[in-house]
Amino acid sequence: MAHPEAVTPPFGPTDARRHHDPAVRGFASDNYSGAHPEVLAAIALANGGHQTSYGGDAYTTHLGDLFRRHFGPRAEVYPVFNGTGANVVGLQALTDRWGAVITTTGAHINVDECGAPERVGGLKLLTVPTPDGKLTPELIAREAFGFDDEHRATPQVVSLTQSTELGTLYTPDEIRAIADFAHEHGMAVHVDGARLANAAASLDLPLAAFTTDVGVDLLSFGGTKNGLLLGEAVVVLDPERVRAMRHIRKLSMQLPSKMRFVSAQFEALLAGDLWLRSARHANAMARRLAAGVADLDGVRICHPVQANGIFAELPVEVSRRLMKRYAFYFWNEPAGQVRWMCTFDTTEEDVDAFLAALRDELGR
Repeated sequence: MAHPEAVTPPFGPTDARRHHDPAVRGFASDNYSGAHPEVLAAIALANGGHQTSYGGDAYTTHLGDLFRRHFGPRAEVYPVFNGTGANVVGLQALTDRWGAVITTTGAHINVDECGAPERVGGLKLLTVPTPDGKLTPELIAREAFGFDDEHRATPQVVSLTQSTELGTLYTPDEIRAIADFAHEHGMAVHVDGARLANAAASLDLPLAAFTTDVGVDLLSFGGTKNGLLLGEAVVVLDPERVRAMRHIRKLSMQLPSKMRFVSAQFEALLAGDLWLRSARHANAMARRLAAGVADLDGVRICHPVQANGIFAELPVEVSRRLMKRYAFYFWNEPAGQVRWMCTFDTTEEDVDAFLAALRDELGR
């Protein structure tokens, strides 16, 4: 019998208030944008009634089939709270306690995760500098040694980012070469795919074509940078290389109790073309912005614009004035380098207004 109060819940008028101006736009991060309306609708659809917690719900059960549609019949999906959690959980699942991860000096796991791979995952990061954010077999070889040396952390994983922290892309052939090299040396391949959808949109390829099909063993699949309210996913592509994913996820505090609401968002993203539609739009806005600054005196684009980010160099004082009008970040302030990010809800009017403000500040 239902509890008497459960029949007519005492829900009154909301006391929620809006504390921001939704007209304010910026180019600081694709995390600044809100949730896509279709994602919010999916959350509402999954609400109501009771479902088994910790992943035993109908939405998470269905999610496995959905990810296998995109990544192949062996794919396994584990929803988590955030990108750092996805990376730390995934890397732990590929390593022993004495294991090390080879990655770029500028990798997110090295510079933007507050030491979580080391402190939480207990991993040693072996980093190599790159001019474009991309690893190659030759660069990996600089740290791929000492596998039997008890005095050195053992390289067990190569971690690359797609699209990279500099907005550049790996081609399928480049990833295959990395995977072949890694596997020949007994190492697994991890991809930080916070912006994997943007890479697929730019490469015009299915997700499996530059992950599963070219030898990637495990990846972090991004959601919040492509319209989700919260949530990322660890996607296991080669289950034979992975250790105790379910236990590591819980141990790392990345097991959502009401997982249906994370899974429902990914269903909204991946069941149709929302993931690709949103990524293509963000990429297109980045190209529009890049085209708009290409001929401006005093502005230099530093890296090819291949996804939804633009890295540019301009006078520091111009950037500081422009930041009072639009949010964005310095990437390397002494060098005058900035990063401008576009997202699923960036409009042509946003880009054109930003360009007008930039021209104004350059002319002062």
